[in-house]
Amino acid sequence: MMFAGDPVKAADTAQAAASNATGFGYLAAALSTGLSCVGGGIAVASAASAALGAISEDSSALGKSLIFVGLAEGVCLYGLIISFMILGKL
Repeated sequence: MMFAGDPVKAADTAQAAASNATGFGYLAAALSTGLSCVGGGIAVASAASAALGAISEDSSALGKSLIFVGLAEGVCLYGLIISFMILGKL
């Protein structure tokens, strides 16, 4: 007999497929959090420095500048929420 190894059973392949799906789910959750935080960090870096420059010239621009910095930080929170939604499905 040419193929003397153990025969592959359907239960083994189904378990391997479920394991792969779970692994890809964890990978998707990690990527959604990580990449959104990297993007949010880049956005906050540029928005906060511009906001500080605007506030130093005119102190009445504080409210407007905080809105832009908050929107940039919101990107990170949205990624974290998506990550929790993905983990909830696993």
